[in-house]
This record gives sequence, structure tokens and C-alpha cells, in this order.
Amino acid sequence: MEYQILALVMLVGFYSIYAGKLIDQKKKGIQTDHLAKGNKNNTLRKLEFVLIIATYSMVIVEVISIALDLYLLNPTIRVLGIILGFIGVIVFGIAVYTMKDSWRAGIPGNEKTTMITDGIYSMSRNPAFLGFYLTYIGILLTFFNWVLLVFTIFTIIILHLQILKEEEYLTMAFGAEYTEYKKHVRRYIGRK
Repeated sequence: MEYQILALVMLVGFYSIYAGKLIDQKKKGIQTDHLAKGNKNNTLRKLEFVLIIATYSMVIVEVISIALDLYLLNPTIRVLGIILGFIGVIVFGIAVYTMKDSWRAGIPGNEKTTMITDGIYSMSRNPAFLGFYLTYIGILLTFFNWVLLVFTIFTIIILHLQILKEEEYLTMAFGAEYTEYKKHVRRYIGRK
């Protein structure tokens, strides 16, 4: 029962950060959610649409897994899952906070933002996505079942494909500045 409570606190914390940022930026007149919206090529629009479906489906499968408390691994791994999940929430929160009003969900198209390279972004080009991954993997390790495994892998792959598209956009938007940044900071974690 304590794992279920901890996991629900983790998910509520994670999605509260996400929703809170959307609401905060909306109050400032900033459109944050650009997923599958705007003038985008078909491939990107489809990818972002699949990303929406994957992330919403992931929440449903996570909640069902937590509610049923199905678990097929060594109980010690559950503790690791809780720790990883909360680290993911913290990383995500720091990433969203550090981005300030430049944070967007999806590729914003023609909208100009500021390139952020300090704080947590000096150690990871994609710490918000890293936060997603750690949270998803944490829930998986805590409530391991085969359905959750499939959804976790699929969602992480879709998020990675979105990152690749975002990196193309950032290279076009920020040119040499972003290219230089990529030379020094790894996609997920670490400096080169």
C-alpha cells in the first residue's frame, strides 16, 4: 500500500508541475502547448499526435498498474523504482523552472524563445525529457508488469523521436549557438 501512495504522490507531483507551467504561461499570454498544432509538416504533426496519445495512454496504464499493484520482480527493485521516479520528478521540475517562459510542449514553429544553456541545461540538453524517462522507468520498476513495460518502451521511443525533431528545430532557430552547445552538452546527461 505504501508503494501505491508514494507512486500516486509522484505522478500527482509530476503532472502538477506540467499543468502548473501550462496555466502559469497561459496567464502570461504564452501558448505553451504546441503539440500537433500550427503550421507543421505532416510527419511532425503525426509524430506529435502519436506523442499525445502515448503520453495520455501512459498515465492510464500507470494508474491501472498502481491500482492493481501487479508486481513481477524482486521487491528490492521497487525501492529503486520509487527513488528513480522521484528523481525524475525533481529533474523535470528543475528543468521546467530553469526554462522560465521559454518552455514549450512540442515544436513552436515561428515563435521565438530564448535558448537556455545554464543550470540543469549545462548538464543535459533535454532534462525535462530525462525527467519523463526517469519517472516512467521508476513507475515501471515499482509496479512491473508486461503491459506497463510495452507502454513505457513505446512512449520513451516516441519521446526520443520528438527530441530528434526538436533538435532539428533548435539548430534552425539558433544556428551556430545551438550547434556549439551540442558540442559541449550531451543529449541526456553529461558534458563532453
